[in-house]
Amino acid sequence: MIYFFRFLIVFLFLILLYTVYRSEIIWEGSRRDFYFFYYIGTLLIIVFSIIINYLNLKIQQYVIIIFCSIVFALYFFEFFLLKYDQPKNLDINYDRRTKLEIYEDLKKKNKSIVMSVPPVNQFNTSLYNEFFFLSGVSKAKTIFCNENGYYSIYQSDRYGFNNPDSEWDSKELEYLLVGDSMVQGACVNRPDDVASQLRLLSKKSVLNLGMMGNGPLIEYATLREYIPPKVKKVLWIYYEGNDLYDLKRVETRSKLLNLYLKNLNFSQNLKFKQNKVNNLNVSLIKKEKETEKPIIIDNLINFIKLNRSRTLLLPYQPSPPPELKVIIKLANDLAKYNNGKLYFVYLPSMERYKFFLFKDQKQRVKQMVSDLNIKFIDIDSEVFKKEKNPLKLFPLEAFPHYNVEGYKKVALKIYEKTK
Repeated sequence: MIYFFRFLIVFLFLILLYTVYRSEIIWEGSRRDFYFFYYIGTLLIIVFSIIINYLNLKIQQYVIIIFCSIVFALYFFEFFLLKYDQPKNLDINYDRRTKLEIYEDLKKKNKSIVMSVPPVNQFNTSLYNEFFFLSGVSKAKTIFCNENGYYSIYQSDRYGFNNPDSEWDSKELEYLLVGDSMVQGACVNRPDDVASQLRLLSKKSVLNLGMMGNGPLIEYATLREYIPPKVKKVLWIYYEGNDLYDLKRVETRSKLLNLYLKNLNFSQNLKFKQNKVNNLNVSLIKKEKETEKPIIIDNLINFIKLNRSRTLLLPYQPSPPPELKVIIKLANDLAKYNNGKLYFVYLPSMERYKFFLFKDQKQRVKQMVSDLNIKFIDIDSEVFKKEKNPLKLFPLEAFPHYNVEGYKKVALKIYEKTK
């Protein structure tokens, strides 16, 4: 028995060292509030294990039985969540190829086809404090994602965004959208994304500046670089699933991105550097090909790490940091400067309806937006809560983005609230 507890203590010390490494080296202390529970929990179990060493054999046996039962229960729960997360009614025609597989297949017919790469992927390179691109490859067939059974593919515009290129020639824009993959049009084709639906509803020009992986600071930088002179309505589309996480986890660590907050005259002049943007996108696509892991390996690692259980039992739901209010205020000022009005659109995540997470975040964000006198459009209350089954607006009730019906209902509500 004594060897079991000695092994456990050594193992827990390694876990503690790994936690310190993740918290202080990888995230440079920016996520201490998240890792706090892991610090406390690991230390308590280490102390408890040391104490158990000095108790009699019978008590040690009981502790081992309880410990093994807890571990078994956690993995059983993880298995249950894995099954619960599986797509409903998966069609036999569902395209099961990975993004890289379809990229290689389509490249045989069209050598210029590319994959959409999140700008945030630059944080895995050494260049992000020297130059930071905010869009994709220009005027290229771009493979996006698959959640509905097919891969969405769009023709990018002159700056690499998901728009008809002619939208940039409009003398006045009715809508300009900034956001992450939800705005970019994740996993649906035109005209089923929000921007395209707004074009159909308003019969006016709409520009989509969304890119997957974007958080608030990248979105503000995108506005600064690409906003045209005359915009009637700027839609700041906030996704509760990861916007705060992206801001705290990654974006505020970038010296270059922080220049957009510190210097209102700062610009990378990205509109005039599209060739460089194209080349860096292509280099990241190559890197993604070289570092791709088999899906089965990723799934196995996530299972061993109890990813789903930890997300549900120890959800990371930070309060809006002070930087968010600064960013939204600056975005509002920029919209006014360009003759427009800013609307803050709050998008709910699937976890809200599947696991009842993010209950407090909306109210805190809403209060912050109200303090800035900006109109708040609550898609959670106005669209999803009115559905008998809100999960029906997500692909196969299993994937995080919205399906065609979901995007259409979101666009219609935005149009009604901004007329």
